[in-house]
Amino acid sequence: MSNPFKNTMYDVIGIGIGPFNLGLAALTEEMKDVKSLFFDQKPYFEWHGGLLIDETTLQVPFLADAVTMADPKSRFSFLNYLYEHNRLYKFYFLERFHIPRREYNHYCQWISKQVTNCCFGKRVTAVQWSADFSEVSWFEGELADDNGYFKIETTDIETGMVNYYYSRHLVIGVGSVPYIPDSMSHQSGEGMFHSAQFLQNRERLRKADSITVVGSGQSAAEVFLELVKEQHLYGYQLDWFTRSKGFFPMEYSKLGLEHFSPDYTKYFYQLPQEKKDEQLPKQDLLYKGISAATIADIYDVLYEYSVGGAHPPVRLLAKTEVVNVTETEQGTYQLVCNQWEQEQTFSHESEIVIAATGYQHPIPGFVSNLKQLIAWDEKGRYIVEENYQLKLTKEIANQVFIQNGEMHTHGVGAPDLGLGAYRNSMIINQLCNKEVYPVRNRHVFQQFGV
Repeated sequence: MSNPFKNTMYDVIGIGIGPFNLGLAALTEEMKDVKSLFFDQKPYFEWHGGLLIDETTLQVPFLADAVTMADPKSRFSFLNYLYEHNRLYKFYFLERFHIPRREYNHYCQWISKQVTNCCFGKRVTAVQWSADFSEVSWFEGELADDNGYFKIETTDIETGMVNYYYSRHLVIGVGSVPYIPDSMSHQSGEGMFHSAQFLQNRERLRKADSITVVGSGQSAAEVFLELVKEQHLYGYQLDWFTRSKGFFPMEYSKLGLEHFSPDYTKYFYQLPQEKKDEQLPKQDLLYKGISAATIADIYDVLYEYSVGGAHPPVRLLAKTEVVNVTETEQGTYQLVCNQWEQEQTFSHESEIVIAATGYQHPIPGFVSNLKQLIAWDEKGRYIVEENYQLKLTKEIANQVFIQNGEMHTHGVGAPDLGLGAYRNSMIINQLCNKEVYPVRNRHVFQQFGV
């Protein structure tokens, strides 16, 4: 089967279809002056499928959908999604800003099925920049002598067929991948897995004798809550270890939330890189803590179980780091842990270990052919311009943008859904070389810096 797009020069190709590139796809879908295409290796859109737990919600208001903060009139807004599904009145009476996580995923799937510029089931295997126009001699548009293009190689996941696509610009939006620390990652048994696979292992967990959750953030809390709600039914020993100082809530005051604004992003970007690297670890509770509501739900369940002086086999232990994990002959796991404040080491055995240890942003393999073109900082990270464009080593007309890979340069708002439409507005304005979506100043009440 031939490639139906082989004679097309796209203005932009996006790699990865998470919420951010999906928003960019939606915003460019009906633009006559931007020809866009997006690829993802998954067979369909799914956002953290292993954690789509019933009754969990987004931690941002529904206005942080794919398009509203850039274009409230878009047909791809969450409100229009509700209208199309005859759910407006139901949502109206719900009187909540924070929507179910499952509904957000379904909303994104609804968008992905409407747009024509999203291709699923295709893995991008290589990308290279070229100034050799002989390969694109079929292209009828004007290409200035100093212009080049990107050649994108894709492999169809189902058939293995390789195809090539061409674009003036790129947007890398591959997102994050589950991270398991070295102390745990050397074990590959089926009884230890990342929290991202929680729902896929649900039935196995119900048959276990003992389960240990390791981690400190919202995912760890949601997994623990689900397990503790069923603990009295299945009778497993349940432990939760976190190396954090305690089971503390995420900062969620209204002035605190203003750190997830274009204003704070601009302020943070202007800081020296060494100051940024110093500040980010100190801002954990802005984006890594547990929601107060989840903490309250956990406490309520534990309180209910304690009625009449009962003591269910449940333990929560903070200030505890997992130093090493080994698999026993019986197929369980032996954890060597350190309570770092007491400086006391202890051993703990568990049939199943769930690593709710966060995510990381590795450099994707398809970037290998662009490593000489991309500028890197001393720590091997992208150098990102304020407009979300990667700094390049050559002065070329072609641009590479990044989605949710710029926390080290732009601050804690990089992965926040509420800033996705703002970032896409910036990208689209540069692609069009004009202000398509206004990017205004002074979005918040406080002033960051003098």
